[in-house]
Amino acid sequence: MDPAPIRLADEERAELQARVRATKSEQRQVFRARVILMLADGARPAAVARALHTGANTVGKWRRRFVAQRLRGLEDAPRPGKPKTYDERVEARILAMLDRAPPRGYAKWNGALLAKALGEVSKHQVWRVLKSHDISLERRRSWCVSTDAQFAPKAADIVGLYLNPPEHAVVLCVDEKPSIQALERAQGWLRLPNGKALTGFSHCYKRHGTTTLFAALEVASGLVKTGHYNRRRRREFLDFMNQVIAQYPGSTHPCDLGQPQHAQAQVRPLAQAPPAGAAALHPHLRFLAQPSRDLVQHHGARGAGRGQLHEPGASARGNRRLHRGPQR
Repeated sequence: MDPAPIRLADEERAELQARVRATKSEQRQVFRARVILMLADGARPAAVARALHTGANTVGKWRRRFVAQRLRGLEDAPRPGKPKTYDERVEARILAMLDRAPPRGYAKWNGALLAKALGEVSKHQVWRVLKSHDISLERRRSWCVSTDAQFAPKAADIVGLYLNPPEHAVVLCVDEKPSIQALERAQGWLRLPNGKALTGFSHCYKRHGTTTLFAALEVASGLVKTGHYNRRRRREFLDFMNQVIAQYPGSTHPCDLGQPQHAQAQVRPLAQAPPAGAAALHPHLRFLAQPSRDLVQHHGARGAGRGQLHEPGASARGNRRLHRGPQR
């Protein structure tokens, strides 16, 4: 005995017909919609099976699911899939292994090396975990972690110059680039086989030693003031700072470095009492991350005025503090 025909609401019939007519519908959805439409039109299940070249059990399956759940019954049933081979503990082990040093003879980890070190974990699972965390073992990144306990308050002082600069003040960001190769490349022209000439620089060059570059960026205007020196010492740095200060009247007076004076006297403008000007000089943040090259006062240090620049250990060598410091 054939089952009773399916009764469709107007909305259900319109939805099923739209699935059949749509050119982008999935073929399995089109097939299921045709089965229900033919059954709703009074066709027997055996006739529907012959017309759609399928089995009677398949037609009965979609009829039962539609009667029980209507249109939702024509969707794919949830499938649990294959059980997980690796759990969260394996993922934690893979990430923890990255914190260890690679085996002897290897510079860094890779997927196959991690799988071999873990033992029962495949290299494909290692790559899946690394990809899920956006970790590329071939990508090279670098960072600098300061060992200075006062790094945060010192960096906050400098960041405050940008967020809330003093009124009518000049903020200069100072940095250095030592040991730059001074190369002199040959310039000329090269005749090509087609008769044209190519002008430019040859790969041949002549060495002229190295040079040290000091630069001071004026934050407000973007103007950069530079200085080249053969050596990188305290004397060269203070000479550059004297030249920078000289361009801001009312800050201080640079000494005449052309006269034969003692090194202690040549640094007098920045080593004596603090001037009354409003020029805020501070080093680059890269300096702050290196305590051995620190030029910013440690908060709470004895014998140093508020907001003064100094060299570490300067008290043992006399009065050599630099009184041009970060202002709030």
